[in-house]
Amino acid sequence: MSETPSENALPELAPSGMPPQAPPPPPPAAEEAPASVARDALGRIRTEIGKSVVGQDRAVTGLVIALLCRGHVLLEGVPGVAKTLLVRTLAQTLGVDTKRVQFTPDLMPGDVTGSLVYDARSAAFSFREGPLFTNLLLADEINRTPPKTQSALLEAMEERQVSVDGESRKLPDPFLVIATQNPVEYEGTYPLPEAQLDRFMLKLPIGLPERADEAQVLRRHADGFNPRDLSAAGVQTVASIEDLEAGRREVATVEISDDVIGYVVDLARATRETPSVSLGVSPRGATALLAGARAWAWMRGRAFVTPDDVKALAAWTLSHRIQLRPEAELEGVTRDSVLQSVLASVPVPR
Repeated sequence: MSETPSENALPELAPSGMPPQAPPPPPPAAEEAPASVARDALGRIRTEIGKSVVGQDRAVTGLVIALLCRGHVLLEGVPGVAKTLLVRTLAQTLGVDTKRVQFTPDLMPGDVTGSLVYDARSAAFSFREGPLFTNLLLADEINRTPPKTQSALLEAMEERQVSVDGESRKLPDPFLVIATQNPVEYEGTYPLPEAQLDRFMLKLPIGLPERADEAQVLRRHADGFNPRDLSAAGVQTVASIEDLEAGRREVATVEISDDVIGYVVDLARATRETPSVSLGVSPRGATALLAGARAWAWMRGRAFVTPDDVKALAAWTLSHRIQLRPEAELEGVTRDSVLQSVLASVPVPR
């Protein structure tokens, strides 16, 4: 919410007998108004997505945080829990372009990035853009394609560009990869390489809905809901790229104390020192946690980050970056249990 300017912020009157002076520049407090408008606009995304997707408010929050931080998201869940519908609805609420790639075992890197095509009329090669050239890329079932094709996304995710035939081509802004992944226990899946997992800022679990939510889904379909026609469901564009940019600028002003930075560092280092872990959280992972906590604090209307903000984002940003030792997995240790143990053991700054 925007604050009401104080009396001290009002322009002074011209002295008696002097011609009126030009009004002074707007006071600093006026700069908070666009941020409040942006926060409200991005907050309305949850309501709009709720018109087509039921019971996934936490996932929507994670997607908005990723957009604010220019991060990428990995959605994990069994088939049929509206992962694809969630991404399509998000694109419509923002009014941005989206493309979908179904990852299959025979998908080639050029099918994703684009390739050079010979034009017989001009007797020259021209670049044909692949589906990467979009704002929201839905990489559906990313772990069903071999590592070679999975790795084709690495440059795009990190550098936000595609290199073909020695020439780099910039991707549009915003650019967000939202990859869906089936649990690795399912047949025909390939575990994502550690280097690519580390490029995903957040991993959001998409679970099965509660009984009441599932009943609401069935009622909507019985009443004629068509997931392929979001406009008929009443989904509207409630935010814009300008709102997103304004939110990013304001997020960058959220203060982070040295104690909070030290807390994030201690959490990351504790994962590396845990005996059951073969690969702990990297500095990139610690940076992602700090950025996510900063965005979450801004979404909550605060101008500073607290340790509770860090804890709130820890599972989403750190769990997929932890690699367990084989013997620990045989003993039933999980990434989530390791992270919970770390959160419980690292002292929280006061």
